[in-house]
Amino acid sequence: MGESAGPPHKQEEMEASWPIAFDRGRAIFMMILGLFMIALCAALYFARDFFMPVTLAFLLALTLTPIVRFLGRHGIPAAVSALVIVLFSLVLVSMAAWALSGPIISLIQDGPEMGRKLAVRLEEMRTPFTPLLRIAEELERISAAGSPDDTAPTVQVRQPGFMTRAAGDLFSMVALIAITFVLSIFLLSSGTLFYEKLVKSFAHMSAKKRALRIVYDVEREISLYLLTITVINVGLGFVIALGLWVIGIPNALLWGAIAALMNFLPYIGATLTTIVVTGVALVTFDTTSQALLVPAFMICCNMLEGQFITPLLAGRRLELNAVAIFIALAFWSWLWGIVGALIAVPLLVITKVMCDHFEALQPFGHFLSAQAPPDPPETAKEEGQIDEPNEIETDRAKGLMF
Repeated sequence: MGESAGPPHKQEEMEASWPIAFDRGRAIFMMILGLFMIALCAALYFARDFFMPVTLAFLLALTLTPIVRFLGRHGIPAAVSALVIVLFSLVLVSMAAWALSGPIISLIQDGPEMGRKLAVRLEEMRTPFTPLLRIAEELERISAAGSPDDTAPTVQVRQPGFMTRAAGDLFSMVALIAITFVLSIFLLSSGTLFYEKLVKSFAHMSAKKRALRIVYDVEREISLYLLTITVINVGLGFVIALGLWVIGIPNALLWGAIAALMNFLPYIGATLTTIVVTGVALVTFDTTSQALLVPAFMICCNMLEGQFITPLLAGRRLELNAVAIFIALAFWSWLWGIVGALIAVPLLVITKVMCDHFEALQPFGHFLSAQAPPDPPETAKEEGQIDEPNEIETDRAKGLMF
């Protein structure tokens, strides 16, 4: 005689408790995930002296890996090509720093005098608004008269001198660059070792092929992104330097280099550069109308670059959501300063490419993209039929596995 099933009300209670247990488990998972993200942000902030060069070296190695692989197909060992390419990049950076050292020193020496002249010019520009300013000062005086006097002693904290801060910043920058380039040499010298370990860490061939596809797509997207943006920014800096030299701005080469570097910060970099160079123009020229030629010229150059040149050369590869870009810039700038701002968009591209290859993360990848979400999947895909990697990827996975 078989066992009889439990009472119907017991089964109904068990079935009713399943959604509650599922929601409770999901809530616990989200709490653990939130605590992990907070701990990760704290680690990235307090250990930034370690994580910054590691991240920069990873991005540099990711950019130069296609060149190393191309040279490897022509018989040059990965260690030799990595050393040559990284040293060549270091020489280019050193030459650029040497070429700009003169204008930078001149700007530092002339800085106080330029500041005084700028204050005078701004005071002259305030003259039409003097009545409004007097009203504001009077209101401030009245409000201050009604508040109690603060007789508490003022404590002044003596800050380190300019030279002390500059020496510390210079040492930190040199150490950051040195660690980044040395670590990138080791990453590039490893060749396909990382891919071999990645393939062997998965048990099934489909997982191996998917892992390889993700790695190669990330490498290709980042390489194309950095190469395209670098070429565009260098061209923009050259055009701005030439235009400022024609207009008559001193140290035009320095401002062109700053414009090229700051253009790695979408939206924000061009705005800050335009404001600073406008201040220099107000000090340089006697008339305000002549000084306003500088921001007009720079705004035209940036609009031409952002609306036509970048979409034409970069295509759809770099179409990221503006909201996501601003959030990434704000987060990484707060976390790592100017270095974080420079690497925010490349890290965002890596995140998007990885999300596009995992079905559970594809909604987040669609949010990062500037394109409209794709249409709902067809019936065949809803039934579980997905596109398998092609034969080239299969052969590549087998070749790395054996």
